[in-house]
Amino acid sequence: MEGDKYWQQFLDETTMFNNIVLRHLLPSSWWVTLPHFLQTWLRNFVAGTLLYFISGLLWCFYIYYLKRNVYVPKDAIPSNRAMLLQIHVAMKAMPWYTLLPTVSEYMIENGWTKCFFSISEVGWFAYITYLAMYLVIVEFGIYWMHRELHDIKPLYKHLHATHHIYNKQNTLSPFAGLAFHPLDGILQAVPHVIALFLVPIHFRSHIALLFIEGVWTANIHDCIHGNLWPIMGAGYHTIHHTTYKHNYGHYTIWMDWMLGTLRDPEDDSCQKAQKVQ
Repeated sequence: MEGDKYWQQFLDETTMFNNIVLRHLLPSSWWVTLPHFLQTWLRNFVAGTLLYFISGLLWCFYIYYLKRNVYVPKDAIPSNRAMLLQIHVAMKAMPWYTLLPTVSEYMIENGWTKCFFSISEVGWFAYITYLAMYLVIVEFGIYWMHRELHDIKPLYKHLHATHHIYNKQNTLSPFAGLAFHPLDGILQAVPHVIALFLVPIHFRSHIALLFIEGVWTANIHDCIHGNLWPIMGAGYHTIHHTTYKHNYGHYTIWMDWMLGTLRDPEDDSCQKAQKVQ
């Protein structure tokens, strides 16, 4: 009985999230009679779509208009047609992407994972330790998933190649961040769900990290090298899109550094300058 009450907290929390998002954005007749699972999927779809467009539009407005020629040379700014194509690919995949957090929430609500509800249950030290372990698992998992999507030729041909048509600076934009084949995007986010079964993680932190992925992927496709060690920023990821065999990591450069696939943007710039000379 106590266990049922504990897991009910997660169900109440997701119901609250559903009400906050759907009540303010959609007519109640569209969603109020739907089963809880479908309400959760609809909330994730609406929230994911809003996050994609808001983060992409704001970032494009800043780097391509307000700071035109400051961060990105004029001839490297992607065309409107290229960005619209990226939006088209991303929006076809969005209903499928948002199934993953919906399924993860369902498993959490039913007590199948190691998720905990409140930080006070474990304390701040344990919370930070668990969060660090979770992020290590995610980094490890995404690195290998991404690398295998390149190394296993059928996976690359039928899944990951959809994303790698954007292989020059003037074809990459924040909107390319979610322009994947649906299964490709899901596979690269699956480590977030696998980690739920391996390490205790705070429920809201897990949900937040899944949606932060949308902002992060927009950021690493803007071609601006932030040069903030050890972050795997856009400078590194732009190299990945042009060489296809370097910089598979997600948040940091550590996996690439340990496994010999790292290529530094600073070194890359020096090599290009030497060739020009």
